[in-house]
Amino acid sequence: MTDASGPVWVCIPTYDERENVEAMVRAVRDELDGAGIDGHVLVIDDGSPDGTGDLVEAMVAGDDRVHLLRRAEKTGIGPAYCDGFRVALGAGAALILEMDCDFSHDPAALPRLIAAASHADVVLGSRYTPGGHVADWGLLRRGISRGGCIYARTILGVPVKDLTGGFKCFRRHVLEAIPLNEVSGQGYGFQIEMTYRAILGGFTVTEVPITFTDRMRGQSKMSGHIVTEAALLVPRLRRQLGRTRCT
Repeated sequence: MTDASGPVWVCIPTYDERENVEAMVRAVRDELDGAGIDGHVLVIDDGSPDGTGDLVEAMVAGDDRVHLLRRAEKTGIGPAYCDGFRVALGAGAALILEMDCDFSHDPAALPRLIAAASHADVVLGSRYTPGGHVADWGLLRRGISRGGCIYARTILGVPVKDLTGGFKCFRRHVLEAIPLNEVSGQGYGFQIEMTYRAILGGFTVTEVPITFTDRMRGQSKMSGHIVTEAALLVPRLRRQLGRTRCT
């Protein structure tokens, strides 16, 4: 395992997150500062019509550890993250994290994910490993999420319990080894694909329990299209990339 000394970059994609973005960026910075972590926050905004990007731009002017990547349009969370990863890698990040902007991922868990990267290449904030929890979801959404993880885990042959979660920490050499231009997944599918590619590449993956809380403000980006995209992507990944030896 390579050395992970160096700055930590937290990538946060946004689309119409005006109600959350300022509080989220400040919360992330406070948690990193409180833990003595050299941290940067990168907001990747997909041309939000509600002015999310403009709010972040004002924060960038007052804090050299807050950054904004403006993208012209909304093309999916996968392409947004890949663009953000490239920026963070280019800036010399040692660890690169991804998380949502709506506080469903608790910024207070960031130091635990970062600490776990001392003995793993990829750290997953997991709802379904022992100690993990989901709050405020109805039975239907719980069933879709849990069932999606079991479905992907079974077809791909991996031992990961939470394959669709989006709270993750990568060591830089993992993202350098994954051909980001070939990653095709977007919503849930992107999360599954990135973890699967990491496992196929021989990298170690660990799960850290988190509590996932449904958003308090703004509109959910979940849709039937995202679920369908992930369901169709999984067998395609199995055919194109192969199956792991894990069970």
